[in-house]
Amino acid sequence: MSDAGTRSTASNEIEERLRFEMLIADLSLRFVSVPADRVDREIEGAQRAICECLGLEHSSLWQTSTHNPDELVLTHLYRGDLELPPPPARMRAREFFPWTQAKLMAGEMISVPNTAEAPPEARKDRETWSHFGVKSTLGFPLSVGGGAIFGVLSFDAVKQVRPCPEPLLKRLQLVAQLFANALERKRAEKKLRDSEARLSLAAESANAGLWTLDPESGQIWATDKTYELLGLSPSEELDLDRFLDHVHGEDRDTVRHVIQEAMQSGNDSAVEYRIQQPDGSVRWIGAHGRKQAGGNGEPDLLMGVTIDITQSKQVELRLHAESQYLKEEIAIDGRFADIVGQSVSLKKVFAQIEQVSPTDSIVLITGETGTGKELVARAIHNLSRRKERVMVKVDCSSLPSTLIENELFGREKGAYTGALTAQIGRFELAHGSTLFLDEIGELPLELQAKLLRVVQEGQFERLGSPRTVSVDVRVIAATNRDLAERVEDGLFRRDLYYRLNVFSIHLPPLRERQDDIPLLTWRFVRELERKMGKKIESIPKKTMEMLQAYPWPGNVRELRNAVEQALIVSSGPELELKTREVAEQLTSLKRVERQHILAVLEQTGGRVKGTGGAAEILGMKPTTLYTMMQRLGIPSRHSKYGTSN
Repeated sequence: MSDAGTRSTASNEIEERLRFEMLIADLSLRFVSVPADRVDREIEGAQRAICECLGLEHSSLWQTSTHNPDELVLTHLYRGDLELPPPPARMRAREFFPWTQAKLMAGEMISVPNTAEAPPEARKDRETWSHFGVKSTLGFPLSVGGGAIFGVLSFDAVKQVRPCPEPLLKRLQLVAQLFANALERKRAEKKLRDSEARLSLAAESANAGLWTLDPESGQIWATDKTYELLGLSPSEELDLDRFLDHVHGEDRDTVRHVIQEAMQSGNDSAVEYRIQQPDGSVRWIGAHGRKQAGGNGEPDLLMGVTIDITQSKQVELRLHAESQYLKEEIAIDGRFADIVGQSVSLKKVFAQIEQVSPTDSIVLITGETGTGKELVARAIHNLSRRKERVMVKVDCSSLPSTLIENELFGREKGAYTGALTAQIGRFELAHGSTLFLDEIGELPLELQAKLLRVVQEGQFERLGSPRTVSVDVRVIAATNRDLAERVEDGLFRRDLYYRLNVFSIHLPPLRERQDDIPLLTWRFVRELERKMGKKIESIPKKTMEMLQAYPWPGNVRELRNAVEQALIVSSGPELELKTREVAEQLTSLKRVERQHILAVLEQTGGRVKGTGGAAEILGMKPTTLYTMMQRLGIPSRHSKYGTSN
C-alpha cells in the first residue's frame, strides 16, 4: 500500500473512532435521565446507531425470564436490512446459546472473532451462529453495582469476520453498562407501580382508605375512600383540625394522643374511634398508622390506613351484652359451677373461697397436680371486685428461668440481645385485676426478691429500664410443692413464703373425695360426648366402683383423660372402660405398695428422713420415697402424717 493509501486508512480509522466516541458521549447523556416508558425505544435506537457506526449488522439483548430466573429471553433485537432467518417468538438463550449463556451469566465478557473457530464445547452455539449467518460476536453481561446478572448484550458481524480491538471492547462495555442502568431503573419503577397498584387494589378490596398526615402543618392527603369514610367530599380541603371536628367528642383526645405518641415513639399505632355523621348516626372507624421518616429536609409523616368497623363493633357490643347475660345466668345457676363435687372436704374449700374472694388478700392454693388449683383461683377472681377484668396467668414451671423475669416484669427495647421491641409484663397486664402464679414453688431463687417487692409494695422495674412501675394487682399463687420444706432446703425465701401464706386453701386429692367421682365422671361424659358425636346413657356399676377404688395419682385431670379414652372405644350407649384393664391389674400391686408404705409411716409417726425414718426402714433414699409417695397419692404433709423430718 502506498503512503497516501496508508494515510487515508489511518485517517478513516481516526474519523470512525471520533464518530463512535461522539456517539458514546451522546448516548451517555440520553440514558442518564431517560424515562422508564422510553427505555426500550432508546435501547433499540442505540443498537441501530452503534451497529451503523461500527459497520456491524446485528445486535441482541437478552434478559432473565420473570418465570424462570435461570433462563434468558430475547427482548431487544437489531438486524439491519439483511435477509436473515426470523427468530422464534420466544427465543431462550439456554436452548440456542448454552455455552455463551454460561460464560456471560458467570460474569465473563466473550469475544469470538470467528464463530467458525469457536471451541468444541460451543458446538450448539456455533450451529446457531451459522444458522443466523453470524461470523463474529461480542457479548457483555448486564448488572448494576456488582449485583446479580440479569441480562446480556451482544454485537455481531454478519457480512464478514470482524476482530475487535481492546479499546473498542471497553467502549462497548460502557454501552452495556448504560443499558443495564436504564433497564434496572425501568424494573424498579415497574416494581413500584406494581406495588402501588397492588396496594390500591388491596385497599379497595378491604374497603379501606389511605392517608398521610404532616403533623407540623396539619395537612392531610387522603384517597377518595378515606373522604367517604369520614363523611366528607373529596373536593374539600382536609387538615387535622377539620378531621378532629368530625371525630366523636368522647374519642377526640384519644385520637390526638395516639397521633402524638406515634410520632414521638416511632412505633406502629392503632386506634378505634367514632365519626359523628351529619344525620346524627355514628360510624366506627379503625385506623392503623406508621411514622415515615422524611429525607432531604422533608418533615416526618404519619402514613396509615382507615377502615369502617361499624358492623364488627356492633357485633362486639352485642357479644359483650350476651356475655354479661351469661355471667348473670352462671351466677344464678351456681357460684362454683366449674368445680364439681359435694364432698365434705370440697364444701370446706367452697366456704374458704366465699370468705376470701371479697378481699384483696393474697391467696396460696396448695394441692397435688391435677386437683383443680386454677379453677379455684378463677372462682376467687370471679367473685371478687376485680371480676370485670380478665385474670392473668403465669405458669412458673413452663418457662426457662431466663425468660420468667421478662414474662413477669416486661422489658424495654434493647434490654438484651434479641429484644427488638418493648414488651409489657404480666404484672402490668394484670393491673386492676388478678395475677395467678401457678407452680410458684418453681420460681428461681434470684427472682423471688423482686417478686416479694411487688407483692409488698406493688412496684418493680422493667428489664432495661430504671423507671419504677406501680401496679394494683391481686396475687393468687398455687403450688404442688411443700413450700415450707423448700424453705428449709434453701430453695424458697422464707419472707416470701410468709408473705404468700396469708390465706391458704388446700385442695384435697381425688382419692380423699371418692363420693365426688360419679359426679365428675358424668360431667366429663356430658362435656366430651358432644365433641365426639356420641351419646352415653349408662355407666355400669362395676365400672363406677373401679373408678372410685382407683387412687388417681393424677387426680381430676387423670380421671378426665380416662373418661375421654373410654368414650373413644365405647361403641354403644354404655361407657366401656376397656382402656383401664391394664390399670385395673396394676391397681392391686399399687395398693400393696401403698399399704406397705402407709404401715411404715404409721410406725415412724410419719417421719420420712433421718435415723429410724421410713426411708431408712424401707432401704431407699428419702427423695426416692417422696417420689413413690407422690405417685401412689400419699401426702408427706397436711395429713395424718404431718411431718417429714
